[in-house]
Amino acid sequence: MAPAQRGISTALAIDFGLRRIGVATAAPVANTASALTTVNASAGEPDWPALDALVAEWQPDALILGLPYNSDGSESAMTERVRGFRLTLVERYGLPVHLMDERYTSAEAESLLKEQRRSGQRTRKLQKADVDSLAAALIAASWMQTYRSEHD
Repeated sequence: MAPAQRGISTALAIDFGLRRIGVATAAPVANTASALTTVNASAGEPDWPALDALVAEWQPDALILGLPYNSDGSESAMTERVRGFRLTLVERYGLPVHLMDERYTSAEAESLLKEQRRSGQRTRKLQKADVDSLAAALIAASWMQTYRSEHD
């Protein structure tokens, strides 16, 4: 069963960072993931009013949180920090929070954006916030693909 069939029509994907948190939307019915914005953070503490406003505006059925692993698959200090952030999100919003392996999403996002710039598709200079929000979209797309294949 695809996510939409289990009651998830909209989700917000989050790429946690200590200075910026990338946010993207996921629409399983349309099978689309779109970079949305970034929320500022200070030492990993997000701008809660900004995140609250996004959740209120989009009214997601679930949140998808990128879980960072080392390239060898082992956990790091950041992995534990994200697990703690997940608990805070569950308590704050009362929504299911799905964890998704986010290895290489930031590198992939940066590569995609640089290619868009080289090809002329993108005229604006690459900014770190662009990478973070696109990384969140890649996390969302990966989540939709994983859940679709698990429930088909």
